[in-house]
Amino acid sequence: MFDTMTFTKVVGGLCGAFLVFLLGKFVAEEMYAARVGHHGDEVVQGYLIDTGGDDAPAEEEEGPSFEEVYASADPGKGERVFNKCKACHKLEKGENSTGPYLYGVVGREVDTAEGFGYSGALEEVVDVWTPEHLSGFLENPAGYAPGTAMAFAGLKSVEDRANVIAYLDSVDD
Repeated sequence: MFDTMTFTKVVGGLCGAFLVFLLGKFVAEEMYAARVGHHGDEVVQGYLIDTGGDDAPAEEEEGPSFEEVYASADPGKGERVFNKCKACHKLEKGENSTGPYLYGVVGREVDTAEGFGYSGALEEVVDVWTPEHLSGFLENPAGYAPGTAMAFAGLKSVEDRANVIAYLDSVDD
């Protein structure tokens, strides 16, 4: 039923199909590369679609400052935002999880949660967790303290950050 000739035909068919695929890839790269000329190591694009915009970065709209938002922050809303943090942090003093406990974090010195092994990246950036420092860290942890072990993407909304910091500040005595 399955002799040497049939096997040879199947292998030859697969090799032939692979060869056609590679040749098609080569032809497609040559067609779509659209290289007009080389200037040193730079490849000049053969076609350019003018969108009418310039390459200058768009200015971000300045919203209210963190201090203004924090002054009117709502701890109740911050409790709901804190649900994102519960996977790694606990509010009970001394009860660490994947991350350190957050009881009394506002105003606490950095890297001082008892029994938690820190990465050391935070000490290089801040000394005390003020609301402003917490806001900067919560916006983009990896960007604020490069090398931190916190893998959270961050809270982009200044209102969410202010609310969760107000909630954390209201939890402790």
